[in-house]
Amino acid sequence: MDGNRRWAAKRGRPALFGHRAGAEAARRAVDAAIDHGVRWLTLYAFSSENWRRPQDEVGGLMRLLHQGLERHMDEMIKRGVRLRMIGDRARLDATTRGKIEQAEERSLGNDRLDVVMALSYGGRDEIATAARILAERVRAGTLDPAAIDDRMFASALSTAGMPDPDVIVRTSGEQRLSNFLLWQGAYAELVFLDVLWPDFDKAWFGRVLEAYAGRERRYGARLG
Repeated sequence: MDGNRRWAAKRGRPALFGHRAGAEAARRAVDAAIDHGVRWLTLYAFSSENWRRPQDEVGGLMRLLHQGLERHMDEMIKRGVRLRMIGDRARLDATTRGKIEQAEERSLGNDRLDVVMALSYGGRDEIATAARILAERVRAGTLDPAAIDDRMFASALSTAGMPDPDVIVRTSGEQRLSNFLLWQGAYAELVFLDVLWPDFDKAWFGRVLEAYAGRERRYGARLG
C-alpha cells in the first residue's frame, strides 16, 4: 500500500494526513474484497524498515491502527471478517499488541474474509526466523535435516496454515516487492498500479481482479 506520503505532499500536508487517507483506502479494500467474494486479503501496513521513520510518524501510524480497530472492528466482525497479524510482535508496544490480540480473539470464528495485517513485517526476517526454528529442532535432535522440504519450511513461517497469495498488488507506480511475502509470493501474479494508495478504491480493486483473470498461471510448467 504505497504512496501515502507522496499523496499528502502533493496537497502540502504532513505525512500523517496521507496515512489517514491510506487507512480509509484499506477499509475500502476490505469492503471490495467482501463484495467480490475474495477469501484472503493481506495488507502490508508497516514494514520492519518503517521503524526507521521519524518517531512522530511511527507514533501516528500506531494511533491510526488503534483508532481503526476501535471504530471498525465491530462492523468487520458482523460482516464475517477474521483479523490476523504477521510480523514481529515483540517490537510493538504493549497497548498495540493487546488491541491486535483482542481483535484476533474476537474475530476467531469468522470465515467470510481473512484480513492479514503485516505489521513490523519483513520477508527476509521471516525467512531467517523460520531457518532458526528448524535449526533449533535439528540441534535438539527432533528433526532430521533430510526431512526439511519446502512444505516443512513453509510451516515455520508466520503464514503457516494460510494459502500463498494468488496476486500481489503494488500501488504508486513502484515495481518491486520491497521485502513483502518473498517466500509465499514465488508464483504470485504481480500487478503494479500507477495510483497512489489513498486513491485506491473499489473500481481499482475490480481492475486488479480483471487483470488477474486474464493471466495464465503456469507455476513454472510449460502448457500447450
